[in-house]
Formats: sequence, structure tokens, C-alpha cells
Amino acid sequence: MKMATMKSGLGALALLPGLAMAAPALADKADNAFMMICTALVLFMTIPGIALFYGGLIRGKNVLSMLTQVIVTFGLVCVLWVIYGYTLAFGTGGSFFGSFDWVMLKNIELKALMGTFYQYIHVAFQGSFACITVGLIVGALAERIRFSAVLIFVVVWMTLSYVPIAHMVWGGGLLATHGALDFAGGTVVPHQRRGRRAGGRPI
Repeated sequence: MKMATMKSGLGALALLPGLAMAAPALADKADNAFMMICTALVLFMTIPGIALFYGGLIRGKNVLSMLTQVIVTFGLVCVLWVIYGYTLAFGTGGSFFGSFDWVMLKNIELKALMGTFYQYIHVAFQGSFACITVGLIVGALAERIRFSAVLIFVVVWMTLSYVPIAHMVWGGGLLATHGALDFAGGTVVPHQRRGRRAGGRPI
């Protein structure tokens, strides 16, 4: 009798992992709060952080121009990220670019999850990294080219440089399939920062 009870108990325990895996994914409030705080901190690093930092490194007469460039390119990248940046970086697809399933964030449900936090928070968090990386690059162009050229450069650079690298590392692309791991942007962001060497100024 005791043996039968023990066997039935062990059988029930064996089913627990399966039941746990079958349970629907739930959003974790702490994880969502943490991700939102991280997103806000990255955004503050860009505006006013990077804008003021680079503004202090150039001649006084060009400070306002530098602040304007960082703020406007920040807004431009936010728009591009929503339109096509996020889907090309994190959509399922090829080795270098993702799919167009999430263009304009369509097909993303309000309560869709990425792990234990909402996907829209993931959109904002990753978008903040795209924005701050562009801000770092703009610093290399200070006092060198016209503002209109900066805007054109940002669009081309984000589309052909940042997005494919983000997809290859974070979006399941080429490098991810070869086992590359990047938890804090050590591959994606510093790689882009090498543009800061323009004009002979080291990182």
C-alpha cells in the first residue's frame, strides 16, 4: 500500500514540469517596472546627457547647433524605429534583416509579451538604444557638415548599419545563430561608436 502511494506520488511529481511549461506566460510587474526604468535612464543619457556633453566639447557659437542636432536626430530615429526599425531588427527572418511583420508596430497585441514583460516596452527599450547610439555618432560630425547632411546620414546609417547589426546579434540573425551573446550592447553600440573616431578624436 505504501509502495503504491509512493509510486502515485512520484508520478504526480513527474507531471509538475509539464504542467509548469503548459502554463500561459504572465507579465511580471517587477520586470516591467525595471525595464521602464532602464528605458527612461537611457533616454535621459541621450537628452540632455549626450547633448550637453558634446555641447561642452565644441566652440561656444556652435553649442546650440549641437543641441539641436542631437534632439532632432533623436526624434527622427524614434519615428524610423516605429515605422520599420524595430521590425527589421527583431522580426523573424534572414541573417541580416528581420521581416516586415511589425511595420508601424502592426500585429503587436497590446498585451503581447517578450519573456515576462510587454513587447511594447521592449520596443521602447530597444528604441532608446538606437537613439543614444545615433547621438554618439552625431558627436563625430559636430562642426563638420551641414544639418541637412546629418539627417540624411542618420537615416542611411541607421538603416544599413545599426539595424542589421542589432538583428544579427539580438534579433536571431547571423551572429546569434553562431552562439553570439550580447546582454548589454557591448557588440551593437560600441561597434557603432567607432564612428566617433572621425576627425582623429579617440573614443
